[in-house]
Amino acid sequence: MGIWEYFLLIGAVFFGGGIAFYFKKTNQKILDLVLAFSGAYILGIIMLHIIPETYAIGGAKVGAFVLLGFIIQIILEHLSQGIEHGHIHHGHHTNSSFAVSIMAGLCLHSFLEGMPVGVYSDMPAHDHNHLLFGILIHKMPAAFALVLLLQLSGYSRTITILCLSVFSIMTPLGALSAQIFEQQNILDKESIPLMVGIVIGSFLHIATTILFESEANKSHKLQRTKLAGIILGFIISLMTMH
Repeated sequence: MGIWEYFLLIGAVFFGGGIAFYFKKTNQKILDLVLAFSGAYILGIIMLHIIPETYAIGGAKVGAFVLLGFIIQIILEHLSQGIEHGHIHHGHHTNSSFAVSIMAGLCLHSFLEGMPVGVYSDMPAHDHNHLLFGILIHKMPAAFALVLLLQLSGYSRTITILCLSVFSIMTPLGALSAQIFEQQNILDKESIPLMVGIVIGSFLHIATTILFESEANKSHKLQRTKLAGIILGFIISLMTMH
């Protein structure tokens, strides 16, 4: 994994979080569009690239780790309040335990998804680092939601920037840790597809939650903004096949 990829991961967080500093309240239509696009794109590259590549190397046992990743993500979202898929449950939660809970869930998720990114290029079946691209697309709305949630909850700008900075380094830290483990022969090549399987499970949970939850639309009516984002995300993911 090159140094430019580390900067991309950090930059994506600050880009998404930086935009949120200019918002005093959520624009639900824009947020729905961005989240629908990111969810569809992530689901697309998982189905088109990451699952075939990972199963080609790891075999059927990868499936058990996909399920494990799905369960881990459910547990982590109890801490992070669902920020990974753009949930913004705002209120005046200025007590420190709220921020600690949010950051614990978000940082654990980011560190775990970063580990396979650091060694993903070592998988023989991979052609491009689609896992990295999926994480980049996923990071921006997550950072946006984090900053907006902290602002709406009354946290100071200093605390918000500090939380954003910590969040930005967790995925690169996970990637760097995996590379060090591989160099020290703690992590072997057979373990890489299993680690990717955990991230697949996590991403499947996040993507399907974004695309299918109906909290903002109890009537289950078709939202044209959301549909446009989904179609765009699928189209761009299909374009990566060429």
